[in-house]
Amino acid sequence: MSFSFFKPSKPKTPPELVKAIRESLLALDSKTVAEVKALEKALEEVEKNFLAMRQMLSGDGEVEPNMDQVSQLTLEICKEDIISLVIHKLPSLGWEARKGLVHCWCILLRQMVGPSHCCVEYLENHLELLDFLVVCYDNKEIALHCGIMLRECIKYPNLAKYILESTSFELFFKYVELPNFDVASDAFATFKQDLLTKHPTAVSEFLTSHYEEFFELYEKLLTSTNYVTRRQSLKLISEFLLESPNSHIMKRYIVEVRYLKVMMTLLKDSSKNIQISAFHIFKIFVANPNKPWEIILILAKNHEKLLDLLHNLSVGKGTEDEQFEEEKDLIIKEIDRISRLPNFVR
Repeated sequence: MSFSFFKPSKPKTPPELVKAIRESLLALDSKTVAEVKALEKALEEVEKNFLAMRQMLSGDGEVEPNMDQVSQLTLEICKEDIISLVIHKLPSLGWEARKGLVHCWCILLRQMVGPSHCCVEYLENHLELLDFLVVCYDNKEIALHCGIMLRECIKYPNLAKYILESTSFELFFKYVELPNFDVASDAFATFKQDLLTKHPTAVSEFLTSHYEEFFELYEKLLTSTNYVTRRQSLKLISEFLLESPNSHIMKRYIVEVRYLKVMMTLLKDSSKNIQISAFHIFKIFVANPNKPWEIILILAKNHEKLLDLLHNLSVGKGTEDEQFEEEKDLIIKEIDRISRLPNFVR
């Protein structure tokens, strides 16, 4: 008597698995998905195939992945346009399928097949897929998954450079203020930790060629009614202005009256944390030995209010407090000196 029907099905080869993934994703488009059962079956197939892909890429906990199979799977995924398909199908997938996809995505992008990252090259030839991932922040159901996928892409300079220079980059200024806190925080993580800090040279080139547009949009974040947005934006700008590749950007920024006024306003913020962060940028305007006349004029006209604010500003106790007080004293002396210049003596 034969019990062969109890035997587990034979594992698929990489080409067979890629074909199955493709067919199950395309089934989500068929007319029958209007029927609940048909849709559920299609989604189950996708989930099952993603699980098989995950096991082939990372093993099952007992058996290590076969690297020849991993390379073959990666090549087949690129050849059969699976990357494009899975990105466009993200909104249709269930939570488990999206979770499995994100896990596989991170492994696939790192795979070297021969001398190149096959999947990264695919994305370089299909850059519109990056725009699609950015826009997915508008869909709170898939926003966090897309955020992880985007940050994995941004690790590669060419992909990061494209996002910085694409029209979809401006959307981040909207996404960091979305009402959903988790989504807004994730968007800010992508914006800050990856896009504006991961590749300093590319960021410097971008800021140089898009200075006006970028800082005009950034001013809206600094003056946002949202406390978290103001605080995070202040912290970020103080970090990237002080990066050595951005020294020429900082020199340009600290001679502009409009941005000095923003920092002066933030020195009066109801939050002490924001006041302290604003001081660390404000001090650069004041300490600049090559202050333009317009900056000197603003500081002189507002010296009484500024000195009053600074005298009442402190960080607390400890070594940080000592350094802060030293810097504050220098800035107070400089503002006082400016107010006594012959032009301003009454």
